[in-house]
Amino acid sequence: MLRNTQTGFNPREYGLPVLSGVLLGISFPTYPFIRLELFAWIALVPLLVYLRRDVSFRTFFSRVYLTMLLFCGISLWWISLATLPGGLLTIFAQALFSTVPLLCFYVLKKFRGYSFALFSLPMIWVAWEWLYIGQDLSLGWLVLGNSQALLNRMIQYADVTGVWGVSFWLVCFNVLAADAWLRYRAQKGRILHIIGMVLMVMLPLGYSAKVFSDDKLQETRPTLKVSLVQPNIDPVDKWKHYTGEDIMHIYFNMTDRAVSLERPDLVLWPETAIPFYILDPRNRSYYDLLISMVTHWDTTLLSGYSDIVYYSENEVEGSESLYRFDPDQERYYQTFNASMLVSANGRLPQIYRKMKLVPFAERVPYMEYAPWLDGFTLSLAGISSWGKGRDKTIMTFTTAGGEEVKTSNVICYESIFPGLVADFVSRGAEFLTLVTNDGWYEKSYGPYQHAAIARFRCVENRRSMARCANTGVSQFIDKYGRVYAEMPWWMRESLAADVERNDMLTFYTRHPDLLPGISVAVSVVVILFSLVRKR
Repeated sequence: MLRNTQTGFNPREYGLPVLSGVLLGISFPTYPFIRLELFAWIALVPLLVYLRRDVSFRTFFSRVYLTMLLFCGISLWWISLATLPGGLLTIFAQALFSTVPLLCFYVLKKFRGYSFALFSLPMIWVAWEWLYIGQDLSLGWLVLGNSQALLNRMIQYADVTGVWGVSFWLVCFNVLAADAWLRYRAQKGRILHIIGMVLMVMLPLGYSAKVFSDDKLQETRPTLKVSLVQPNIDPVDKWKHYTGEDIMHIYFNMTDRAVSLERPDLVLWPETAIPFYILDPRNRSYYDLLISMVTHWDTTLLSGYSDIVYYSENEVEGSESLYRFDPDQERYYQTFNASMLVSANGRLPQIYRKMKLVPFAERVPYMEYAPWLDGFTLSLAGISSWGKGRDKTIMTFTTAGGEEVKTSNVICYESIFPGLVADFVSRGAEFLTLVTNDGWYEKSYGPYQHAAIARFRCVENRRSMARCANTGVSQFIDKYGRVYAEMPWWMRESLAADVERNDMLTFYTRHPDLLPGISVAVSVVVILFSLVRKR
């Protein structure tokens, strides 16, 4: 027996919560050859069965937090490869925030009983995921629905509900499975539960069959050719050892070859491909060289770069602490993780500045209210306290055939935000572009997990995507969320493919907050009802 009579510790007490944590963790996308996403359909069952017991709040919280800590540790350990303090902070904080739906479960169970709490959980879970991802402090990576990103035939209904509907579906299935198991143990009828679970598998498959046979979706639409340039530059070396001239030389040579072979309408360079302030007047020679090369290629270039914006004293009055001061220029300034579209027609570059910044690594949350928080930035090489972009830029350019094209650019971490991408599409983006630099995470499965989540944005909005990464994963994704062209990661290569354009708006694109909004409203009513009218 491994029981400590002084502390009352019993290893068997932790078995079910540990099992749930492990199943949740391994259900999220890892390497492409590991496919364990089906575990998400039952991952919560052991924990929900355990939580039927009457335990103190302290015991309840310790078991739930243990579950979520394992979940976050298995799914997100790779963040520590870029920054160990940041990785540990992310895992422990994310685990804490992930307990919130189950803390609501505890309150409902106490006041209204286990069954009431159990069947209220799906709405509460989705409500919290949506509310949480909207906060600057959140790392909304572990939305439960994201676990199914590679299960293509089971997520096509995301064009109606978004990823939130997939989260709701998974929690519902877990709830039915947990209740069915408890009824089995109590020798009670469970046939309705079994029928319900079978239907929950069949309905997404039926919707998927409808989608893939939809004549409207299969209509031939205009395309354009896009070339992805993957330079395979170690991100630490890029910021510390390469000069601006070295960087530009690599990209110019690779793009020369890509353009001569493929004649693309658009060339994509990855996030912060140009790691210096090329639009700063002091770097005018580099900008002029870039323009001359784009003119020579006779195409359009969309590239990530580091941006700087200067402000007068009047513009920053009252909030000087949020800006830096350049004594040489005698002006305040902010820097941004940005992208720009440069055309061969001589137009000024179209600029998008990243709006969703990685907490603590790119910007400390809420520093606009407490500027002293900036001291807690866990900066990576070349990245430190970016400014937050404000404009959802739709970029337009003209193809060699004379067609005007509209697109939007998502920068790295922003791809996990469904509402942001839906807003780009509703504003007119005919296809999506994504630039990223996942080289910080070496050869862990972090970059593959990031790439998998992007597929949801394509399904939700029925838009194709060109995804360009510094070291990979660079790929083309169609409007069904399927990858149809891809480059090997950690290789210096370019890849070209045709990308479909369309202007259809899905139900989700038009109503991105409908399901989570309903979930919030129902959750508030349920919790208030339980507090007012105790069991």
